[in-house]
Amino acid sequence: MKKIQVAAVCLALTTVYPAFSAGAVTRSHGIDTETLTAQVLLDRLGFGPGVIDGHAGASLAKAIKGFQEARGLDQSGRLDQATAQALAAYSATPATIEVTLTQADLAGPFVGPIPDDPAKQAELPAMGYSDAMEELAERYHTTEPTLIALNGHAPLAAGATLKVPNVRPAATDYPAALRPDWKAMLVQLSVSSDQPQAARIVVDKSDGVLRVYDAQDALVAQFPATMGSTHDPLPIGTWKIQGTSYLPSFHYNPKLFWDAKPGDTKETLKPGPNGPVGVVWMDLDKDHYGIHGTSTPETIGRTTSHGCIRLTNWDAARLSLMVKPGTPAVFQE
Repeated sequence: MKKIQVAAVCLALTTVYPAFSAGAVTRSHGIDTETLTAQVLLDRLGFGPGVIDGHAGASLAKAIKGFQEARGLDQSGRLDQATAQALAAYSATPATIEVTLTQADLAGPFVGPIPDDPAKQAELPAMGYSDAMEELAERYHTTEPTLIALNGHAPLAAGATLKVPNVRPAATDYPAALRPDWKAMLVQLSVSSDQPQAARIVVDKSDGVLRVYDAQDALVAQFPATMGSTHDPLPIGTWKIQGTSYLPSFHYNPKLFWDAKPGDTKETLKPGPNGPVGVVWMDLDKDHYGIHGTSTPETIGRTTSHGCIRLTNWDAARLSLMVKPGTPAVFQE
């Protein structure tokens, strides 16, 4: 496989899952607990709802619709009775768990606020997490406000307990060929090793999702995605994944960005979850285009990109376990 230089023009059902019933609405700390349960369940089943925050929205509706399609249900995008019954088949554990923080959880290294200027970003030792709260939010596929809503404003400290969405990986038997630092990142991102294998992926501009199909042409996973913009539209067509770069550096070239600022110069940004392409880059056989993560998971599906396919870091990492060089990637309207 050729060496991948990231300089883009874009920035198993063996586990038991939480129970919930259709139509029930309860709230805890301003969070709809039934919605939170559905988000956790769908996330673990491979139908990503975006960030888990206990609030219904477009990303959750897309996830429900994908699950319904995969189960042969009416694709309403709502938690109707049939969908609730299908999800309940996996129920057993609560939507949230309590974890005890360790010194390692709080040790970093953290880099503080990320500057906007690429030249200043290039000076950082890594494009790492700003602080422990940001790292914990990403580990549990949620947001900092959601963690605060679940736990209050108590300071983070070793030995403290934290209520979090129940998304920790069911298995961590990752391929032996993967680098140790990448395996550690998969654990950090709560990505389970028991992922289905993709025969093809389909990126659909009309509904803003990336779908994964297996060799029997069954829909086995779906993730919300940001794709293209007016300046850099999604490249419609059939492409192939050429290879994957884990924890990639990013080579910023202002000539490739229509919105680069005057005076910007070429820069190399070190790896990290807050880098422009997140923690992983899946290269396509179209120059400068790929599928990658993001430093801002809450914006997926709500903003535009420079033409590439952007997923949350945890969804991009999960997808990287499903694909291989040669996997077709169909981009359609």
